[in-house]
Amino acid sequence: MRIFVALRPAPEVVEHLATFLEPRRDAAPSTGWRWTPVEQWHLTLAFCGDVDDWRVEDLVERVGEAASRRAPLDLRVDGGGAFPHADGAKVLWGDLAGDRAGLDDLAAACRRACSRAGAVVDGDRFRPHLTLARLGRPSQVSDWVKLLDAYAGPDWRADEVEVVASHLGEGPRRGARHEVVATLPLDGAAA
Repeated sequence: MRIFVALRPAPEVVEHLATFLEPRRDAAPSTGWRWTPVEQWHLTLAFCGDVDDWRVEDLVERVGEAASRRAPLDLRVDGGGAFPHADGAKVLWGDLAGDRAGLDDLAAACRRACSRAGAVVDGDRFRPHLTLARLGRPSQVSDWVKLLDAYAGPDWRADEVEVVASHLGEGPRRGARHEVVATLPLDGAAA
């Protein structure tokens, strides 16, 4: 099964960003964006493309141990960008500000925990972001990036991580359906 470890922004953070984006999205409906449902907005700390069912319990336990040794993080969505770049983007994302060092440490700890549980972690390096929308083919999106650069959301305290199973084709518009497997507290001192 596809598993990822994530931080989920507080509901007021999601609402603030959704309210900021909504009139702009509605004004440009033919742009070809596939907007991520707001209830699925999250910050991926570690993504494991395919995890054997029998490994999930160990993975949850190891991620829980790593999380319990880390302190909560003060974060906010601040600015944004496009992958791979604004002139040929396929992904529009919101940037994160706040305790970036703590965030990097938490992501590294979660990636190690997944690896120790026998899961293969995708990606070479951690790039913290909230995926807001995707395009089917590369497009010029500098206006959207400029718009996001003007955005600064409210602060929130991230005090838990989620281990999530992603079921492709079972969600809205045949997208992914996310199932929270475990919610694990960040309640320790930074290592």
